[in-house]
Amino acid sequence: MPNQDWNEHYASGHMPWDSNEPDPALVATVEAGMIPAGRALEVGCGTGTNALWLAGHGFDALGVDLSSLAIDRARAKMGDRAIACRFEVRDFLKDPPAGPFDFVFDRGCFHVFDAARTRARFAASVARVLRPGGLWLSLVGSTEGAPRDTGPPRRSVRDIASAVEPALEIVQLRSIHFDTDVDMPPAAWLCLSRVRAVPAQPSTR
Repeated sequence: MPNQDWNEHYASGHMPWDSNEPDPALVATVEAGMIPAGRALEVGCGTGTNALWLAGHGFDALGVDLSSLAIDRARAKMGDRAIACRFEVRDFLKDPPAGPFDFVFDRGCFHVFDAARTRARFAASVARVLRPGGLWLSLVGSTEGAPRDTGPPRRSVRDIASAVEPALEIVQLRSIHFDTDVDMPPAAWLCLSRVRAVPAQPSTR
């Protein structure tokens, strides 16, 4: 990941991405029947809210994060609940967990990488841990909306497609907003992708 000490964010309480509520876009996509219950991985799980929600809705969930403080809080949040959920301190790019997973979710993890080659590595790593036909739901900061100096990184549709298309088939890409407590929540992309059955074909000319 970029040169950040993620533990510092959790120690200081500066966690604008952590609403302590399951992400509405994740909830809506699952409840619409687009993602059947199965073995799920959340990359950049933070304090575990989304992974715990998935586990409470029939998924066998694993949440991974670089921050040991985040994972400690996720485990504390889970407590002694009898659900299929666990948490690990792990660098997904360097040490992805053993698959296969039926579903991978990230809320604002893919978009933190500034280098196109690193975003492509992230997408390829997702594809490697997914079972055939498995799905990846990524929520990505968007280039749409008014100028701003704070908030999530901005990525264009081209940024997303360039990284994702070689490894996965984009099933859905649409504009949403991150769910935050600010008056004008930042624009985002919802990108739902599936492991390819056939390789991506070249663009015709």
